[in-house]
Amino acid sequence: MDRSQKADLVDELKRVFTETSVVVVTRNLGLTVAQSTDLRLKMRDAGAQFKVAKNRLALIALDGSRYQPIGELLKGPTALATSGDPVAAAKVAVDFAKTTDRFEIVGGAMGDTLLDAAGIKALAALPSLDELRATIIGLVQAPASKIARTVNEPGAQLARIFAAYAAKEAA
Repeated sequence: MDRSQKADLVDELKRVFTETSVVVVTRNLGLTVAQSTDLRLKMRDAGAQFKVAKNRLALIALDGSRYQPIGELLKGPTALATSGDPVAAAKVAVDFAKTTDRFEIVGGAMGDTLLDAAGIKALAALPSLDELRATIIGLVQAPASKIARTVNEPGAQLARIFAAYAAKEAA
């Protein structure tokens, strides 16, 4: 990798660190190409990214960013999982780590807050942004449906009473 490619990679990492909500630092202990491809696809499906970068270049990109505290985690063969959704990258990384012993969660950060491996696992246990939105929409719609049912219920009761009288008269 020549100097211009390294500068481009540092610029791209700086951009990622400004746009992301969470960074998960993982350690790759010899994943196969198929496993790595599978992980990248799962990350992409969840709206996250998985990037292997040289630690030295990642440290340069972290300098001055809010994720600077994760610099101390960048030792050995590491990779970075990032996402705009604070839960997506953590969820996929933790789920993938359960399937293989060649991939481990080192830690990460959410904004200025440094998280250890247990913190990332706790973050992964939270509902995703889409799940929270669906819950809120359900809570907002529930009162409206209850109101509509309450308003319609007296009319339905009257209709049943008239039907019963009509059936009684016909008999």
